Amino acid sequence: MADQLKTFYRETVVPKLMDEFKYTNIHQVPKIVKVTVNRGLGEASQNAKALESSLTELSLITGQRPVVTRAKRAIAGFKLRQGMPVGVMVTLRSDRMYAFLNRLINLALPRIRDFRGISAKSFDGRGNFTLGLREQLIFPEIEYDSIEQIRGMDITIVTTAQTDEEGRALLKELGMPFRQN
Repeated sequence: MADQLKTFYRETVVPKLMDEFKYTNIHQVPKIVKVTVNRGLGEASQNAKALESSLTELSLITGQRPVVTRAKRAIAGFKLRQGMPVGVMVTLRSDRMYAFLNRLINLALPRIRDFRGISAKSFDGRGNFTLGLREQLIFPEIEYDSIEQIRGMDITIVTTAQTDEEGRALLKELGMPFRQN
């Protein structure tokens, strides 16, 4: 499945983008560097079960073991001490990244209720795109009966694009369902 999207990128997307943006060299064409899946868990410091279930869910979704992110500083208002777990994250590269993107674009996003496309405004000014999901149930790997609480996650797609316009064109050609505004 990863080869499918990678081959599509090489054979279809690269020539289209070279033509559209008038690149002279194939290495100027933007490409996806990595995909980061992040889930913040405020209650993880008190609830170890929430941390464990999030680790399991993200490893099922991404096919890679997540890393526990820890607090850098103590914040008394949040009853948080330095070093306490505050979330989990996975960084995907290469084949796993393409496999995850393929599943996200073709399987998970269309399963969102009342889905009309995702906003194209979530670019950071340098061609990177961040997408927030409200629930983990849109991924077919997650069974409804196995979850204890619905939790969201943030997915960041890091590209080599110089501008948002180039990044948007790259993701649109790869099949990202942007909303028509």
